[in-house]
Amino acid sequence: MTERFKHKRNSVAKQEHMSAAVQQARQEVAESRSPWWNALRKTGILIGIDALLFMLFGLLAVYVRFNAVIGLDVLITREFQEHRTPLLDTIMLAVSYIGSNFMLSTLVVIVAALAFWIVNLRLEAVFIIGLSLVSSLLNVGLKLWINRPRPAASLVEIIQVAGGKSFPSGHVMSYMAFWGLLLSFGLILFKRDRWWHYLLLVIPTLFIILVGPSRIYLGDHWASDVLGAYIISLVLLTLTLWLYLRFKRKGILEASQQISIPPKQ
Repeated sequence: MTERFKHKRNSVAKQEHMSAAVQQARQEVAESRSPWWNALRKTGILIGIDALLFMLFGLLAVYVRFNAVIGLDVLITREFQEHRTPLLDTIMLAVSYIGSNFMLSTLVVIVAALAFWIVNLRLEAVFIIGLSLVSSLLNVGLKLWINRPRPAASLVEIIQVAGGKSFPSGHVMSYMAFWGLLLSFGLILFKRDRWWHYLLLVIPTLFIILVGPSRIYLGDHWASDVLGAYIISLVLLTLTLWLYLRFKRKGILEASQQISIPPKQ
């Protein structure tokens, strides 16, 4: 009886400790919040730029659909691979690793969404999962339509063998969707007064910048695959942010203790 009582008391103590930790995390996030509505003024400009980017992507997609091998692509990949070192191999493989492992990449997205949900950023949590899913489906659809084969070993060195089609790069699209959205939330939602806020800016930026070159270096994609993925992902990301900010203004999934929203001007 005494042992059962001790076990129950320890269990209650652990729950109270966890609850206190969650409450402390929520307080930490709430205190570092920035006036997100300032970003609303900039989304109109981004939507206008999106129209031009979408046209550019369309032209590139049609071109590579009928020109599977482009001389400039081959030259760029060979130039990248001329500077191969064991250290660079390790770095580039590491950068691509999360995107190459479906279970790991799914887990990372879910954990990030849960973290946002726990600290009362519920709309952000939904958008993290939603954008990652939409980006993946869009990538599959584009690859099926364009049907471009991956780089051949007769043209460039294949350091990491990957299956499926080549255009646009799935790694770049998934990284732009996930890490790009985290970076955007870091810029929109928070003041730069916490150590974790700088991590929220630096880590996503590194992944976004390095994933494109890593796909070329490893021989998994052509430079045009990477360029196309960056372009269409930027369009998708900015459209998502436009939608997110309007949902945010309406207070969808907002916790009661969040900062108040100013009236429309």
